[in-house]
Amino acid sequence: MLLGLLDALGWYDQIRERVQRGEQLHPTQHQKVTDALRSGSRTPLWKESGKELKPQFFPDQLATWLGLTLATEGHAARLLFPQITRGAEPAPLDEDRTVRGTDFFTAGTEDRYPDVFGLLPADLPGTEPLLELLGELPRHAMMLGHDVKANTAFLQQITT
Repeated sequence: MLLGLLDALGWYDQIRERVQRGEQLHPTQHQKVTDALRSGSRTPLWKESGKELKPQFFPDQLATWLGLTLATEGHAARLLFPQITRGAEPAPLDEDRTVRGTDFFTAGTEDRYPDVFGLLPADLPGTEPLLELLGELPRHAMMLGHDVKANTAFLQQITT
């Protein structure tokens, strides 16, 4: 979840208040994000790799801090590839984005929860079968802004 998304959804101030009171987010969160929350900055922060730094929540904080319920399963009906820019009007983008192997979290890319107890099987399946299935779904590349109501109306329009 990005700083701007927290702001757009109306969650930024409550997260900031918790951090200012000394409550902790996940220890893998970059110090720049913690500093931004403490100071009230909503400006995007970037890694040298070009990825945006995000607040890192413990799973239980999604429910206790944000009131979100964690899902144990889901069914995909379509794929959405949003680009989110403050002040942008929701609109489709003219690009044929598809899901790629780099879109998945894997043991090799996700270092926040290493397999310290060696519980992951050595022969983990690859992503190819899932990529193939997801490739059959309708997909939409789009620009979204920080106006939640406008984004909602746009998303309802393209998904019905």
